Amino acid sequence: MKKIVIILSGIFIFNAATAQSPYNKALGLKFPGGLSVTYKKFVTQTNNAEALFTVGNKGFRLTGLYEFNFYSFKNIPNLSWFAGPGAHVGLWKAQYEKDYGSKADVGVDGIIGLDYTFSNIPINVSADWQPSVTLVGSAGFAPAYGGIAVRYIF
Repeated sequence: MKKIVIILSGIFIFNAATAQSPYNKALGLKFPGGLSVTYKKFVTQTNNAEALFTVGNKGFRLTGLYEFNFYSFKNIPNLSWFAGPGAHVGLWKAQYEKDYGSKADVGVDGIIGLDYTFSNIPINVSADWQPSVTLVGSAGFAPAYGGIAVRYIF
């Protein structure tokens, strides 16, 4: 089992090292799970930071993610899968405190998804799942974050 993990890790590292993102930064919208403004910036050829500002009917949430991108789909250029850790802070109006138990939350996030960049137009789309665990405030697991993002590449 240990050998399989080492071999798979080596394949992923090799794929990540031999390919690079077809864009450097992008800005767009992500939905459902509230409406999010998403900004994605590559910090290396295969790793990016993503910032999300999510607005819901009860407040807003700021999320920062660090994503590792893997270009394993050799037959589909510009398609990658990604995964990574992150953190969030959520705030909402005092009138909703009884629903959540507090007016603020702080927690950790994870993300996994697919990312595709069109060759002929400056558009990037991604679909992901972003579960989170709130550690301070209304503690608990929230599996409902994530969605589909459409971003303009610049």
